[in-house]
Amino acid sequence: MATIDDFIKQWRDGNDYIVAHTSGSTGRPKEIRLLKSDMVASAMATNNFFGIDSRSVIGLPLSVDYIAGKMAVVRSLLAGCRLLEMPVSNELHIDSHIDLLSVVPSQIDSLLTDPCVADRLGAVIVGGAALSPGKRTALTDAGVRAFASYGMTETCSHVALCDMSVGNDVYKAMPGITFSVDDRDCLVIEAPAFSFRRLVTNDIVDLVDLSSFIWRGRYDNVINTGGIKYAAEELEVLYSIYIPVPFYVTSIPDDKWGEAIAVVVECDEVEVDGLMRTLRSVVDHLRCPKKIIAVDSLERTSNGKIRRNRLG
Repeated sequence: MATIDDFIKQWRDGNDYIVAHTSGSTGRPKEIRLLKSDMVASAMATNNFFGIDSRSVIGLPLSVDYIAGKMAVVRSLLAGCRLLEMPVSNELHIDSHIDLLSVVPSQIDSLLTDPCVADRLGAVIVGGAALSPGKRTALTDAGVRAFASYGMTETCSHVALCDMSVGNDVYKAMPGITFSVDDRDCLVIEAPAFSFRRLVTNDIVDLVDLSSFIWRGRYDNVINTGGIKYAAEELEVLYSIYIPVPFYVTSIPDDKWGEAIAVVVECDEVEVDGLMRTLRSVVDHLRCPKKIIAVDSLERTSNGKIRRNRLG
């Protein structure tokens, strides 16, 4: 794992780019070159949004092997503020004031064990994976000013943020960014200040206006069962209230409907029947999975994201 000093040396090496790697959650990880000018533009927008300046403290409990960690360092360098290096761990504890903290969902539970955490945090950016309704509610109930982020390695971190305290799922563009959709209803990012200018994604959205959208799921993960299309991610939000173990939604071949909804859970066989009974009792039959498959361990990417596999 690279260190912060390793990254700072690369940042100051005279090249106009940084070598980075995609997470691999939507395909094989790949090496890409990010222009430092794009990273500067992204960092400046975030610093301005959250009021980060030389007096601020930015907390970093993430690896600089990935874009979220790299961008936390860049924000601190540009602001001239203190960067608080923290253990890269799901056991996250805040002992002093932090103005801006970037985390992944698996770190939230430990964060909230401290009843005074809201007093120590200015703002929290949550990224890396979708956040369950329960964790969103826990953050807002604790008084934490938290934002879900939308972005990717290619965009140098987030291009939109969703303020969880507002109580809706609308992501709003960072300054200088606008949105449109293609004929698949997938998001198109318009970013004239960045080198990529325009980026077509595989994320299905409901476009609210040119600067905001509601994220539905990945086009790659749409399940077409009997002509009705479901985003796997939306089903995961629905099921997450009732499934207490790590899981993901996928599809299996079905002779009658083409595809059927399936759930892959990380647990032993004894729990599967009970999970299915629960889901059948609370979820309408169209959105209820046809099959639950138990595995000892879900496949994960190097930074902990669950890797989805279509079955059959």
